[in-house]
Amino acid sequence: QEDETDDGLFKEIQISYGFFALSLNQALRLCLGSTSVGGQYGAISALSINNDCSRLLCGFAKGQITMWDLASGKLLRSITDAHPPGTAILHIKFTDDPTLAICNDSGGSVFELTFKRVMGVRTCESRCLFSGSKGEVCCIEPLHSKPELKDHPITQFSLLAMASLTKILVIGLKPSLKVWMTFPYGRMDPSSVPLLAWHFVAVQNYVNPMLAFCRGDVVHFLLVKRDESGAIHVTKQKHLHLYYDLINFTWINSRTVVLLDSVEKLHVIDRQTQEELETVEISEVQLVYNSSHFKSLATGGNVSQALALVGEKACYQSISSYGGQIFYLGTKSVYVMMLRSWRERVDHLLKQDCLTEALALAWSFHEGKAKAVVGLSGDASKRKAIVADRMVEILFHYADRALKKCPDQGKIQVMEQHFQDMVPVIVDYCLLLQRKDLLFSQMYDKLSENSVAKGVFLECLEPYILSDKLVGITPQVMKDLIVHFQDKKLMENVEALIVHMDITSLDIQQVVLMCWENRLYDAMIYVYNRGMNEFISPMEKLFRVIAPPLNAGRTLTDPFSFFSSSCCLAGRAYPLGDIPEDLVPLVKNQVFEFLIRLHSAEASPEEEIYPYIRTLLHFDTREFLNVLALTFEDFKNDKQAVEYQQRIVDILLKVMVENSDFTPSQVGCLFTFLARQLAKPDNTLFVNRTLFDQVLEFLCSPDDDSRHSERQQVLLELLQAGGIVQFEESRLIRMAEKAEFYQICEFMYEREHQYDKIIDCYLRDPLREEEVFNYIHNILSIPGHSAEEKQSVWQKAMDHIEELVSLKPCKAAELVATHFSGHIETVIKKLQNQVLLFKFLRSLLDPREGIHINQELLQISPSITEQFIELLCQFNPTQVIETLQVLECYRLEETIQITQKYQLHEVTAYLLEKKGDIHGAFLIMLERLQSKLREITHQGENTKEDPSLKDVEDTMVETIALCQRNSHNLNQQQLIVNLGCTLESPGELHPRSIKLKSLAMRPSHHHVLKLPSCSFKRLEPMLSQIPDSTKEENKTEGGITEQQVQVGVTAVKQKLRGQDVI
Repeated sequence: QEDETDDGLFKEIQISYGFFALSLNQALRLCLGSTSVGGQYGAISALSINNDCSRLLCGFAKGQITMWDLASGKLLRSITDAHPPGTAILHIKFTDDPTLAICNDSGGSVFELTFKRVMGVRTCESRCLFSGSKGEVCCIEPLHSKPELKDHPITQFSLLAMASLTKILVIGLKPSLKVWMTFPYGRMDPSSVPLLAWHFVAVQNYVNPMLAFCRGDVVHFLLVKRDESGAIHVTKQKHLHLYYDLINFTWINSRTVVLLDSVEKLHVIDRQTQEELETVEISEVQLVYNSSHFKSLATGGNVSQALALVGEKACYQSISSYGGQIFYLGTKSVYVMMLRSWRERVDHLLKQDCLTEALALAWSFHEGKAKAVVGLSGDASKRKAIVADRMVEILFHYADRALKKCPDQGKIQVMEQHFQDMVPVIVDYCLLLQRKDLLFSQMYDKLSENSVAKGVFLECLEPYILSDKLVGITPQVMKDLIVHFQDKKLMENVEALIVHMDITSLDIQQVVLMCWENRLYDAMIYVYNRGMNEFISPMEKLFRVIAPPLNAGRTLTDPFSFFSSSCCLAGRAYPLGDIPEDLVPLVKNQVFEFLIRLHSAEASPEEEIYPYIRTLLHFDTREFLNVLALTFEDFKNDKQAVEYQQRIVDILLKVMVENSDFTPSQVGCLFTFLARQLAKPDNTLFVNRTLFDQVLEFLCSPDDDSRHSERQQVLLELLQAGGIVQFEESRLIRMAEKAEFYQICEFMYEREHQYDKIIDCYLRDPLREEEVFNYIHNILSIPGHSAEEKQSVWQKAMDHIEELVSLKPCKAAELVATHFSGHIETVIKKLQNQVLLFKFLRSLLDPREGIHINQELLQISPSITEQFIELLCQFNPTQVIETLQVLECYRLEETIQITQKYQLHEVTAYLLEKKGDIHGAFLIMLERLQSKLREITHQGENTKEDPSLKDVEDTMVETIALCQRNSHNLNQQQLIVNLGCTLESPGELHPRSIKLKSLAMRPSHHHVLKLPSCSFKRLEPMLSQIPDSTKEENKTEGGITEQQVQVGVTAVKQKLRGQDVI
């Protein structure tokens, strides 16, 4: 039964107990053995066929081995003593030598079988290669080579790979037994199955065998090579990490492998990219496992537990591969899994009407980028030719399909969209295949049957032409292309196409006429240059077009003549490409002769001299002069070249210096150009030095305030280009100072190392004045300047310190801290303005200003800090306390005197507290509170409105906070009495405090002190230590009666209960 599915071709073969049925094309050819043999030997446990398919080796469950002649079906050998009795044959393998085979038994041993025929008698000699007592081998794989690789130097070693439960070994059977490699597994799942598989692969243009081995979820690849000395080297390649455990590994080809995991799912993997290409479920095969043989059940189960555990998943003898096909032995059938050939894969997509996908797949075969490729052999050119022929067939089918499925009715936009989706595919692949003949003949003729398809086809060519991927087009297609774009009024597109086309595909007369009519000047120049080698005629015509608007002062965005002449002078073609090398000298001479003409061919009486050079200078002076400079570089040093250069320079001077139409920038560009030319060592140009003096006067004219920055920049470029040698330096400096060209002055002073004068340049230049700080710092800190130069800059900075502070106080302070730290008192004396002094000291001393100054290295005396505090009291008194908290170097007594002088009571209290005089600080705060209460009372007598209590609340909060911070140092009874009396009546305070006069409150206006009771809660610990009632006669510490204490406690407790104090 054959069953072809999307996943492959499956074939079924029946197997009977004790029999082996070999079938080709589903026809039973041989029946080997008998039921009696099966009963004696047990089940077949291993099979192997030699290279020429003439011999078959069978291993049995009870340990016997038989050899059969596949031509006659005759039993040739029956071997019973090749290995120890009582063990099953797990593997038996022919090598490439038909007289040599390898077997592996359930004892874990490996034996070499040598077949001989002596005097007509067939014999078999056995040699133990590996004893199971040293570690049981459960998988063997000899290296087999294809007929075309039979002469490979490594085949003479007859390599054999063996996998035990702990390691991999590669040994050579010839010319003598030798171990070439041992590779331990590491820690593995003991139930995982060791797997081995050889294949020849090409690495760096050399074909060598590669061994894949795995156990569990990691596949290792080892490349085996033979060096010139005859030794074998094994190198590790990139290994493959999986997310599943393997029970079989099979090579399909050098790039593609098929893996079978423990849940019987196939994975097709590309070895180089490690990409999983496809997965197939094969549980329906009902795969046969070799567990009984690994457990040696037919001989009594005399195997180790480790080998029996591996055998649970062993299926070595149930899977075999040949010629890209994999055979799977199921309980009822044999299944064949094969990858489709490249042609079958393409045809499969075509049957599903996926033409675009079929072309993409075919192109991947053509480029050698496809994976799992089967059936495509030969060298690269042959493979490409085969695939290309198939792609052409598909393209014809694709074109027919595009025309057939075009909507017959409906909007034209629908038809256009249909062809826009399909026609570009045809164009793409025809050009990829380099089949322009096919594209512009059969394909174009076919698509031209539909006018919409024809238009879409022509539009598809545009991006290829613009990217120079399509240069040559047949004249007919080019003519149709131009007509099509003309009809759609896309003339700019036409121009862009023409300048990228091979001139031989154009009708020159038709194109030139069309270009003039539609003002396609780029295309017109291109046709003249490329088609007729004519460079001057188009420039003459175009100058007549662009000269009038430029001379009128208008700006042009498309200066065709400028670019054309510039390109010609530089040896390049316009608008792209290069002029042929043999024509470059001739073209340059022609263009020079053209540009230096005194008048144009059809000049009017009003035309100014040298119109062509004048026009180019008006358009872009700098760029035109740059082109001339490049051209001068290319000139050979002969008489004619020197004459051309001098002639051009004379004309430039005459046109620009004697004409007021040019801006200072344009004139400056000219003289910068001249200065560079004159500065060359081989210079032959002559320019009158007087002209440079005239330019200097022109640029430094004090009567012209317009374009000040532009004129200064132009003069600076002129000097930097070498023009300074053309001027008297003292005169240049005087004129620059007069014109306020401070960058020019800086340039000149720097040449003379007068760095101190440069400070004046920065300070006078409003655009760069803030850069003076960096300049001073660089001069004073960067090596390379002499001590005298640094001293002069230091002194200049000190002389201008007031200006520097006024400019940027923070940067000035940073500069002083870095370079003037030992002269801070001198700096302070120079700052007569108190506001500037305050700003400077704040930047220097207050770390919150954000400048990075190491206060420890600065070593500022306390008197300077106290001077800053006094200025702070004058100019910003509200910030004094916050600033004192971050300052360190000041004396408390002197600072207290300063704050008392400016009546900053809260600041004084803060300093007293810091000094340790808590009682004094408390009295000052209490006095401040009384003062606030008197103000409110006085305010209440004169107005009917309730006064604001914000100041009273703030002072009360500060006072209570002071009490809380220093409760352990205060007389608590004294504190409570003073606070309580203040709250009860502002006029009845303790005699030791400042007494206030009792205030008569108007009965109709009682003012409620709504102070925050939460602040009083901080006093609860103190109140808890004072009894609620005492005898009036007793006196407390400090002479306070207990009645006074009780009044204070009552007032404070009222606040704690949230009651208002009237």
